[in-house]
Amino acid sequence: MTPRATPALEYRRRWERRYHARLVGTDAAIVFAVSAVGAAVVVLTGGSAASAAQAGVLGAVWFAMLAALRTRDPGIMGAGVAEYRGVMHASGLALGVFALIGSLVDWIDLRLLLIVVAPLGTLGVLLGRWLWRKWLRRQRIRGRFLSRTLVVGTEDDVRYVLGALREGGENAIFVVGLSLFAADERGTALVDGANAAPARRTLAVGENDYPVFGAPEAVADTATRIGADKIIIASLPANSPNYVKALSWQLEGTASELVLSHRVTDVVGPRISFRPIDGLPLLQIKIPRYEGGQHLLKRALDIVVALVALGMIALITPVVALGIKLDSRGPVLFWQDRVGRDGRRFRMLKFRTMHVDAEAQRAALLAQNEGSGPLFKLREDPRVTRVGRTLRRLSLDELPQFWNVLTGAMSVVGPRPPLPDEVTSYDGTVYRRLFIKPGITGLWQVSGRSDLTWEQSVRLDLSYVENWSLMQDLQIMWRTAQVMFRPKGAY
Repeated sequence: MTPRATPALEYRRRWERRYHARLVGTDAAIVFAVSAVGAAVVVLTGGSAASAAQAGVLGAVWFAMLAALRTRDPGIMGAGVAEYRGVMHASGLALGVFALIGSLVDWIDLRLLLIVVAPLGTLGVLLGRWLWRKWLRRQRIRGRFLSRTLVVGTEDDVRYVLGALREGGENAIFVVGLSLFAADERGTALVDGANAAPARRTLAVGENDYPVFGAPEAVADTATRIGADKIIIASLPANSPNYVKALSWQLEGTASELVLSHRVTDVVGPRISFRPIDGLPLLQIKIPRYEGGQHLLKRALDIVVALVALGMIALITPVVALGIKLDSRGPVLFWQDRVGRDGRRFRMLKFRTMHVDAEAQRAALLAQNEGSGPLFKLREDPRVTRVGRTLRRLSLDELPQFWNVLTGAMSVVGPRPPLPDEVTSYDGTVYRRLFIKPGITGLWQVSGRSDLTWEQSVRLDLSYVENWSLMQDLQIMWRTAQVMFRPKGAY
């Protein structure tokens, strides 16, 4: 008989359909409202009624492209840049199709319509998606619309996955249980198996205790019993090449997703693609490049953002400079040697936030270091001035670094620029942080900054180095603006 959906799976599908319907309604309202504005502008500027009607065609094409490019797919709901990237692609394609239609039927003077509708419509749809994401995140914080998840694998691999999920922020995953293979012999169940050791009912990871259910050979039954709608395979059993295929068949009607976790995806996730050849599914990993067209576009974005930022910074610099001068003796600006791309040193510029003898005091404070790894950090650093503490909390001390961006030593988004003595402690893996220019902001800044451990900071930086994109840069810039008003880990 055809598998029937369990109540847990039906609940998930129901809320996904409702959320999808809200996106459809919002997109339709925004696209056609903007099209109406475009039509009104055409009429007010002397255009004909026929020209104004073309705005309706543009709205219809735009709305169709948002659906055709699957910008409301459940897989991209609420997290990541894929949804925003899809909206941008759909908007560009819609404008291209509309222009092609106009050229084929001899429509004239489409420029005004495109100039008005294109930016307003794109920004409007993006704003609508962002607002719905905020709503969805609030619901998930309250425990709603989460994927009830069962994690399967050896204890070591399950711990690795749980650690990454715990660090991932609002990822819509709620782990309701685990199913473990024995550490010494994959394929032998740790619990509930005939050859198993005494049953262990919980596994402690960090501050959380996760319940352990059943044997990995009975994952489908376990998922049904505990109401899980997502299964994460952290590792595969030995001598069982068809385990995933068989499990996917068993989960029909039980779970919505079967996710395979592999540690290689921690570095190269966005560069992974599947390439089936004669029925053989091949996992293809694109080797990263650190030069070329994408990096030229990144440099162009850096220049534009730096010029705009420096113009705005010039307005507040007198106020900041006066506060620094009145608070403590010494210069307004602080120059510090940092290590940039390929290990080249440069002088990074900041507003001064410490007393002028801060370096001399550092040796006496080393025993109180609260930083992780080679980092030196103190939550209550006596060297920081009163004004400096405020500047740090709001990240205003970093603003002069836009000059470093303009001169090419830094990028707006990138890994944290290290001190020379930090670099001397790097191993071969951490050196990869120096493959691209350091940034004023980055994943480390929007993910907790000084509250992160050294290992977490390195993992975020390496992930960015090998997987960055312009869309991700724009998202990080936006998140940085939010963090400045709601600082976390800034001291």
